[in-house]
Amino acid sequence: MTDAGKFRTLRQIPSGIWALGVVSLLMDVSSEMVHALLPLFMVVTLGTSVFTVGLIEGAAEATALIVKVFSGVLSDYLGKRKGLAVFGYGLAALTKPIFALASGIGWIMGARLLDRVGKGIRGAPRDALVADLTPPHLRGAAFGLRQSLDTVGAFLGPLTAMGLMLLWANDFRAVFWVATVPAVLAVVLLIVGVQEPERKVTGAPEKRTNPIRWDNLKRMGRDYWWVVIIGAVFTLARFSEAFLLLRAQQGGMALAWVPLIMVAMNVVYALSAYPFGKLSDSVSHTRLLAAGLLVLIAADIVLASSNAWPVVLLGVLLWGLHMGMTQGLLAAMVAATAPADLRGTAFGFFNLASGLAMLVASPLAGWLWDGYGASFTFYAGAVFCGAALLLMLADLRRRAG
Repeated sequence: MTDAGKFRTLRQIPSGIWALGVVSLLMDVSSEMVHALLPLFMVVTLGTSVFTVGLIEGAAEATALIVKVFSGVLSDYLGKRKGLAVFGYGLAALTKPIFALASGIGWIMGARLLDRVGKGIRGAPRDALVADLTPPHLRGAAFGLRQSLDTVGAFLGPLTAMGLMLLWANDFRAVFWVATVPAVLAVVLLIVGVQEPERKVTGAPEKRTNPIRWDNLKRMGRDYWWVVIIGAVFTLARFSEAFLLLRAQQGGMALAWVPLIMVAMNVVYALSAYPFGKLSDSVSHTRLLAAGLLVLIAADIVLASSNAWPVVLLGVLLWGLHMGMTQGLLAAMVAATAPADLRGTAFGFFNLASGLAMLVASPLAGWLWDGYGASFTFYAGAVFCGAALLLMLADLRRRAG
């Protein structure tokens, strides 16, 4: 595609998608300022084990993904998405001061879980809102754009955290206080900058029905449920990014510089998310996802091979590339295979399955790390990638048959 064509596509994307992208950017600046430092804060300041970090990270991310099923179903039942998204972003903003005030691991775990509840509440309604606002032929580009803007925040957050850690002599708590500001701005922008489209009603007024009734679940179809299964196995292969930070710190990197790992990953993620989202509008989703998994296998092998910072950096860059190739793509696959009136529910069930997988993945990664070493953790991730690839091969054969 020519540069003119790319800019034409960007101009065609509705303004509400741009606003949602900036909202995601601001909240990710806030969240990543905390998350880029939190594993180090727990291990270095509070003295927790890597296994405990894995438990907390797994429980937190799983909580977010599991809660999405309920918020997605509710958004379909109510026929409204924005209110739930505002509530979820607002809840996440309210948790940020708790990290600064926390005196023990219990406070950290409580704040982390509550923050992820907020993420879970907003996630499925927001993704369904992106699909509602966007014409089908631009949907991959729209998801890619929102993910790209989100990821700009995901590297600005660690970069800001690193600068403040250097300025304030490794004062974790002061950085956590600053993280409150962009979170509040995100909530304000969502309230004033995004208008929810009206549901199109033809004939008699729509009667509300339970989105998770058996007849509604059957309407989602076999293709949708294949996406759910593949996404869950994929999540087993992609445990928390906290382990990337710990791998860098294990190699002797100074605490203040460790957030650069997340900056590097998210720069690649941000630069690749929109182009691959746009590409997904014109190529096979399954084959593109398979390519992303091959990149993740390469990242795992590199990270397993050494903890020297140049090697870790290469592995992290590959990790970011696989994220850019796959995260918006998976959202577009859900939107493409689910009925329009059940999109919130579809995103909810997709994230429920991924959440249950994450509940296993990060604690398992921490247990392997403590018991067998960091290398074994990343090799195990590569094995799960192989399992996901086999599932996709079976899906391609099913479609061909």
